[in-house]
Amino acid sequence: MSFSYDKLLERAKSKLKVDVKRSGALRLELPEPDVIWVGNKTIFRNYAEFPKLLRRDANRLLMYLAKELATAASIEGDRAIFIGRKDKEAFLQLIQRYMKDAVICPVCGSPDTHLEREKRLWFIVCEACGARSVAKVV
Repeated sequence: MSFSYDKLLERAKSKLKVDVKRSGALRLELPEPDVIWVGNKTIFRNYAEFPKLLRRDANRLLMYLAKELATAASIEGDRAIFIGRKDKEAFLQLIQRYMKDAVICPVCGSPDTHLEREKRLWFIVCEACGARSVAKVV
């Protein structure tokens, strides 16, 4: 009894409980940044949700955002305060870039990763496939 490769592949996919077409990054849905302006300051009100969802250090993410926005920033409770008027789209684009460079596994696309430091380099270690890749930003 012989089967073609395509039939065997379809049979294997039908037995899997996970949707093969969905990338792991799609599982990680980020909320909309809640940004308000008070004078010359931008207050990112739901900032604390982002490091929790990305499983990264809140101070490191804040340093990345402040560096990319070329401004000073601080954390007060669950919110982050940036000097200058920054819009919601800027935060969303920067967080998505941070995810691509320091959260999502470049091998399998899973967001289930953690960072490890070895000497002067940071590595993204995937908990799904076990790959170790150099993080572009930390």
